[in-house]
Amino acid sequence: MKPSIRLMRPLNCSISMLSIPIVMVTLYGIDIPTSDLFLTIIGMLVVFSFTAGGNILNDYMDREIDEINHPERPIPSGEISSRMALYLSIIMFIIGIILSLLLPFYLPQIIVISAVILMISYELRFKKKGLTGNLIISGLTGMLFIFGGSIYGELYLPTILGVLAFFSSVGREIMKDIQDLKGDLDRKTFPMKVGPEKAKRTAFIFVVLAVALSPFPFLLGLLPLEYLIIVILADIIFIYSLLLLKSPEKTQKYIKAAMILALVAFLAGGLA
Repeated sequence: MKPSIRLMRPLNCSISMLSIPIVMVTLYGIDIPTSDLFLTIIGMLVVFSFTAGGNILNDYMDREIDEINHPERPIPSGEISSRMALYLSIIMFIIGIILSLLLPFYLPQIIVISAVILMISYELRFKKKGLTGNLIISGLTGMLFIFGGSIYGELYLPTILGVLAFFSSVGREIMKDIQDLKGDLDRKTFPMKVGPEKAKRTAFIFVVLAVALSPFPFLLGLLPLEYLIIVILADIIFIYSLLLLKSPEKTQKYIKAAMILALVAFLAGGLA
């Protein structure tokens, strides 16, 4: 695989892209308007470009520490220059913004530009600011669903899904930082500032908020019983991950598994 493609992390980009068809299915089920298929494809390409730009920028900013921790990556290994990587990141962000112009005005474009600003701000300033950095990354995760809703002119349900994704993502990001306590020598993470135990309690609060809010799409009549049944299974995994597991590594993996199951719940609710 070419170094430029590896920098983009195409698998990661593809997973992010799925947020758009998931929103489409939750809104329309299987009765998808033909005109919206074009919007869906453009939206997915926008998300791919943005995510690729963010991934490349992350490797560019981490190039010095990666010389020690990940010397096999394209920049520290010398497969691609840091300047070329920076240019590629900028190009991918610009492609995402240009593609968004093909979507209905003006909310999708505002969300994309805001997301680019947040990503750059995160890498330049807030990545090393502990909880603020966790909140920004999780906010970008939630914005994927809101962006998807803005494409189709429907924000109510996508915003609820975005909020659920935000809370669960904050919990996982904090647990990842606890897992990386020994390796994060170049930044002051939230667990470093408050200690791992207090960080765990904070992660617990965010995950509990996600669990508590998860039935609302059903209670509000937005998604059917099929959604509720599967999301309850996801909630059980969420709670289990925090209450019964002592290992931060296992906990964040279980949270990730629960988040994936929650996505399945959204799809099931839309297809039912």
